[in-house]
Amino acid sequence: MAFRIEKDTMGEVQVPADKYWAAQTERSRNNFKIGPAASMPHEIIEAFGYLKKQPHLLIMI
Repeated sequence: MAFRIEKDTMGEVQVPADKYWAAQTERSRNNFKIGPAASMPHEIIEAFGYLKKQPHLLIMI
């Protein structure tokens, strides 16, 4: 994977060459692991969708 060097007030950081973000975003990505490992289980997301849909169905009756 190719990287480019981005600089900010905290110094240099390697950012993937194919990404548009800069140093601060890359630091945040490294410090706050957000993504599949930190996500809710798919069943919980489906349940939230089901709960959100129910009031709309009641209005239609």
